[in-house]
Amino acid sequence: MTGALVLAATPIGDPRDAAPRLGAELTTADVVAAEDTRRLRRLTDDLGITVGGAIVSYHEHNEARRTPELVERIAGGERVVLVTDAGMPSVSDPGYRLVVACAERGLAVTCVPGPSAVLMALAVSGLPVDRFCFEGFCSRKAGERARQLAALAGERRTMVFFEAPHRLSETLAAMADAFGADRRGAVCRELTKTYEEVRRGGLGELARWAADGVRGEITVVVDGAPQVQVTLEDALPQVLGLVADGVRLKDACASVADRTGLSKKALYDAAVVARGQKAAPVVPEMPEPR
Repeated sequence: MTGALVLAATPIGDPRDAAPRLGAELTTADVVAAEDTRRLRRLTDDLGITVGGAIVSYHEHNEARRTPELVERIAGGERVVLVTDAGMPSVSDPGYRLVVACAERGLAVTCVPGPSAVLMALAVSGLPVDRFCFEGFCSRKAGERARQLAALAGERRTMVFFEAPHRLSETLAAMADAFGADRRGAVCRELTKTYEEVRRGGLGELARWAADGVRGEITVVVDGAPQVQVTLEDALPQVLGLVADGVRLKDACASVADRTGLSKKALYDAAVVARGQKAAPVVPEMPEPR
């Protein structure tokens, strides 16, 4: 049989959310690689199943060493199922290194879809869901975190973050500084669990609420930056700056039009006029005849 790596999503809280295929894969796998073997056993007890193959640990401290071993087993025809503590492996969890190694060898990689804290938080946040980006965990260091958030201040898409409960208040305060205290957000806590809670409001308000202490698994959703109306007068210097750097006028107008939503033709016409005025020779005044 052809070997394969199976990334198997596990419940983020309620074991009843497990996909039926999860149980089938765990019972028939040649190897189950688990981020925490004890949590795997609790999950199999909840599902009423028994793992049929070997169980090995696979976490951030041993994945570099264990990845080649698992790749060789897959290349040899074994089916390896990878599970992490909750959600989809490789998404802020161990697994990415193994997927890359399998892809480089041309080995099959598939997954058992299932619960996702990212998608669930996005869906219940009450914020726009048509376009979004996942930013994972912010840096633990205040300076680096501030730089990360500053770089996202103009991001138009809804943003999803993970955060530890003991760092939530300071992270929300940093978000309020970077994005504005009134920028809308949602803190989603203990999703699918007994004490599930979704708190919505401005980032400043959420930071004050979290200052009293918050427990549980946390996902933060933040509204994207509002669209700023740019006038032709505002955008024209950008076009002229690109041209000064050696970009063709037509290409410069197209680039600025993509960023601002302004008409390429209007930008082009305005740039031609501006450049013509700048290049126009100064004619000295003739003295009036006596």
